[in-house]
Amino acid sequence: MGKDSKNMEETTTTSNTEEQTNQQEGDPESNSLHQPLLKRNQTLSSSPLALVGTKVSYIESLDYEINENDLFKHDWRTRSQAQVLQYVFLKWLLAFLVGLLTGIIATLINLAVENIAGYKLLAVVEYIEKERYMMGFFFMTGVNFILTLVATLLCVFFAPTAAGPGIPEIKAYLNGVDTPNMYGATTMFVKIIGSIGAVAAGLDLGKEGPLVHIGACIASLLGQGGPDNYRIRWKWIRYFNNDRDRRDIITCGASSGVCAAFRAPVGGVLFALEEVATWWRSALLWRTFFSTAVVVVVFRAFMEYCKSGECGLFGEGGLIMFDVSGVSVNYHVDDLIPITVIGVIGGVLGSLYNYSLHKVLRLYSLINEKGKLAKILLSLSVSLFTSVCLYGLPFLASCTPCDPSSLNSECPTTGRMGNFKKFNCPKGHYNDLATLLLTTNDDAVRNIFSTNTPSEYRVFSLVVFFILYCILGLFTFGIAVPSGLFLPIILTGSAYGRLLGMAMGPYTTIDQGLFAVLGAASLMAGSMRMTVSICVIFLELTNNLLLLPITMLVLLISKSVGDCFNPSIYEIILDLKGLPFLEAHPEPWMRNITVGDLVDIKPPLVTLSGIEKVGRIVEVLRNTTHNAFAVVDTTLVPTVGQMSEVHGLVLRAHLLLVLKKKWFLQERRRTEEWEVREKFTWIDVSERWGSIEEVAITKEEMEMYVDLHPLTNTTPYTVAETMSVAKALVQFRQVGLRHMLVLPKYHGPSVPPVVGILTRQDLRAHNILSAFPHLEKSHASKKGR
Repeated sequence: MGKDSKNMEETTTTSNTEEQTNQQEGDPESNSLHQPLLKRNQTLSSSPLALVGTKVSYIESLDYEINENDLFKHDWRTRSQAQVLQYVFLKWLLAFLVGLLTGIIATLINLAVENIAGYKLLAVVEYIEKERYMMGFFFMTGVNFILTLVATLLCVFFAPTAAGPGIPEIKAYLNGVDTPNMYGATTMFVKIIGSIGAVAAGLDLGKEGPLVHIGACIASLLGQGGPDNYRIRWKWIRYFNNDRDRRDIITCGASSGVCAAFRAPVGGVLFALEEVATWWRSALLWRTFFSTAVVVVVFRAFMEYCKSGECGLFGEGGLIMFDVSGVSVNYHVDDLIPITVIGVIGGVLGSLYNYSLHKVLRLYSLINEKGKLAKILLSLSVSLFTSVCLYGLPFLASCTPCDPSSLNSECPTTGRMGNFKKFNCPKGHYNDLATLLLTTNDDAVRNIFSTNTPSEYRVFSLVVFFILYCILGLFTFGIAVPSGLFLPIILTGSAYGRLLGMAMGPYTTIDQGLFAVLGAASLMAGSMRMTVSICVIFLELTNNLLLLPITMLVLLISKSVGDCFNPSIYEIILDLKGLPFLEAHPEPWMRNITVGDLVDIKPPLVTLSGIEKVGRIVEVLRNTTHNAFAVVDTTLVPTVGQMSEVHGLVLRAHLLLVLKKKWFLQERRRTEEWEVREKFTWIDVSERWGSIEEVAITKEEMEMYVDLHPLTNTTPYTVAETMSVAKALVQFRQVGLRHMLVLPKYHGPSVPPVVGILTRQDLRAHNILSAFPHLEKSHASKKGR
């Protein structure tokens, strides 16, 4: 099936006209990457190439629909009660293993980051205390340079799909788009090591997005029995060798990754429900919750063990936790004004952040096209700039005397954690900007979220911190290292939240630290456009239900304001990558066009007979890229004549399976059920069987026949040709289809039984508009009235 690459065409050079012409004449659904958008009266489908991670890949859709052919029906009829119980037990066992392994790997990542970054910062502080400022700078810059180089080299040379957060590709996969090479063992290991290097290097990125991707990789590898080259072929593993079950397991992995990032089990489940999953049901809800519960148990055991001091510099750091359960949260009706203001600011800044990041990613795509060396130099340049800023900017801040009423042992802090970093200040003074910059990102969040510290930070330091992290957040995301968006947005939002808290101090009873929490939540909602999951994540972080009403209000305002300007950040990234993601809500103008209109401008429908010649099947597979074909039977009805009926839909993979196993008949006849079961199993029909080029068929075999009835899905989803595109799109997305049969409204001897087949690409808004430009113009004119 063809795939869209609209935005990639904007960043790549145009191929020559002759190549485009040859592509169009050969197969309308196999256009080149650089072909312009399709015009009226041409096929709706476009290029099957899109950016997956940072690599251009060939992509297809996934077969989430249950293929109810004779083999499937026989398998379910013959399954014993014990086999059904085994299948259910294995689902829960996989959910447990996903949570267990995700929790263990997340704790190891936290342990490595805290120790590498901690010892690096302790060495830098030691140089500063000895007033060896240049040595401190070169040491910090050098270590950050090496860590970034390691992470970049791994991503560029071993696993390009490990770069970035991975969440957009997971969203696309759960929406029905196969994102190749995203869940392999190499990608997972590069993601783990690269995340450790990039975060420990002090780059303005988090490990939260990569942890979601790592959880999905663990789930995928467990579900398919290991890597592709070393897959376990046990029969019980093959229960899950289908796209439908693999989708559920990867959903559990994504939830576990969010839980591992924030220690928020309910927030992880809701994140998967609200943000990444297209398909959802109650059984999946229970299993994802079970996986996240296992992650929390692993974390709790790990933190209990680390209290004994066996984890090096890992204390309470590494797991973002802002516990304000003992803080009294007081707010009144008058406080609704600053809460509303911070929500509006979050929505405006979030949409502005999305717009700016879109432009930066467009620029980076041009740089990355120049080759691997350009990617490496870009990452190292960002690392050098980050190191210079983190080390040099604290020298601009003046020293602040410690509060005499506070404990002397807490101010200033020269060691590990603490809110009062001495840096270059004399005894009894601290540098508030160094407190935020010369520390790990997790400790920076904890410091800026600190409560009962109304005079700890100066306005100048917070303004510098806010501007710096706005710049670093924009220019760090998109380089060739594993990176997450959560932490940069939290740090940026908390800065302006605390600034607003300082400005509103005389007029509100809300603590500045709580204003920082609300600021972070507002920017996340303004950029990512999530509400429920962010609300629960922040409640689990703060451990204080009293924050619930004001947090809900801030999130609702921020999301509403942000939606007025542009889409969410993940939707923008999906669009840039060219992944054919189907949105939940159809465009209003889609109600003015029917699926029959779409079918009319597609190439003629390719159908197969129920008993088909081998040569015809080979010809169809060689000359088309379609992944399913309508099977039509013709019968002679007395007094009426010949009548055709749709028997169902046969997949390309099953046709290849027939050709590879040489299941041919000497004469045209229907096969018996036992003949089919003798040759094929339910395991065979769940596999993908390569390409037609791998099949060798002799001239004699070309004249033989194949009975397609046993392999045909007799219950495909169908719609009438008069159905609106809007209604068809909703059905296509919610059911998780790959193919939708369009049937005629009227039936008769001269009417074909099937009008056409619609795929994901055919229902995408900009593809339809490229073929029917008047729809957009009419919609625009209505809006202008």
